[in-house]
Amino acid sequence: MRTKINIHLLEYAINSLFRQKYKSFFIAAVLTTIIFLLTSVFFITNSIKYELQSTVDSLPEIVVQKINGGRHYDIDVSVVDDILEITGVESAVARVWGYYYFENAGVNFSVVGIDEYEEQYKNSFAFVAKTFDFNKQSMVVGEGVKRVMDNNYYKEYFNFIKPDGTLKRVDIGGVFSGDTELESNDVIVMSKESVREIFNMPQAKATDIVVSVANKDEIATVASKIKLLYPDSRVITKDDLKISYQNIFDYKSGIFLALFVVSLFTFFIIIYDKASGLSSEEKREIGVLKAIGWRVDDVLKEKFYEGFIVSFFSYMSGVILALLFVYIFKAPLLQNIFTGYSHLKTSFTLPFVFDMQTLALVFFLSVPIYIAATIIPSYRCATLEADEVMR
Repeated sequence: MRTKINIHLLEYAINSLFRQKYKSFFIAAVLTTIIFLLTSVFFITNSIKYELQSTVDSLPEIVVQKINGGRHYDIDVSVVDDILEITGVESAVARVWGYYYFENAGVNFSVVGIDEYEEQYKNSFAFVAKTFDFNKQSMVVGEGVKRVMDNNYYKEYFNFIKPDGTLKRVDIGGVFSGDTELESNDVIVMSKESVREIFNMPQAKATDIVVSVANKDEIATVASKIKLLYPDSRVITKDDLKISYQNIFDYKSGIFLALFVVSLFTFFIIIYDKASGLSSEEKREIGVLKAIGWRVDDVLKEKFYEGFIVSFFSYMSGVILALLFVYIFKAPLLQNIFTGYSHLKTSFTLPFVFDMQTLALVFFLSVPIYIAATIIPSYRCATLEADEVMR
């Protein structure tokens, strides 16, 4: 019974690659680099898409902001009562939050105020309210905020600089993890009273109002009613945010698309050069093999093994390097295309997303094509007579 893999032909193919070790190494290195770039691009885009989608899903259904002269201003808390009277509105909560710039680290913190017994619009905030004890002197910080504070020697408390120049000391009461890292990475949660004091916000004002609708199909209708009730407001639905995030993502994906096209172009140049013909040494080798009794299918099998070894080794090396680069080393430079080069942000770790479609796409874009480029010119040469090939 014949085995599917001819061990002798496989051994000959390996020895043939070692005889041309410099050429084989160069081709493998180029293929590995191209596969590494393509796979890294796909890994980064898949991870950021997953994180953005998870973040958008956790956002409020409707956000109401007060707009004056195109700028966002504090809104009256009394607006909540008017919104609650709209048919279909399940709940409305006045949010108190803002961005605090920590100059020593060059980062912005998102400072959010919540009341312990108030209905929370996020599951992560509901968990924080139930788990931690809130008072005027304590706060709960995200993991990214805690790292930044530790690096700047704020391990037990933090001093906020108020608008009047005085300091407000707030103890670090705990660290929480949100549903996504984008959600909790730069967030500080404390009592609304403390947030009002830090940002000098009156009791009758709020940053904005989040609205929950009982019937999800009526979100657009409720949003239009709020807009009619308060024409000077900006009413943002979750779908609006999804479209906005997708537009930003699609815009920045153009840079990755350019890198993808360049990589494919380089790869197909190699394939074209490989498929255009064999070197005189390779033709002479095939002629000698035919002269000593090798059949056409033996030559093609040996060339198949050569192409498979080089391409599959390059594929596995490129994928493994991409996994290490993206998920262990956090994809320096490439990740910044999406997250930006500004230092005004805390660190962000890409979530691990294992996508078989991505791996399959890169595999079929590389391995079978390279094998075909190896076999086709060998077939043309192997079908000729041995003396004609060696001439």
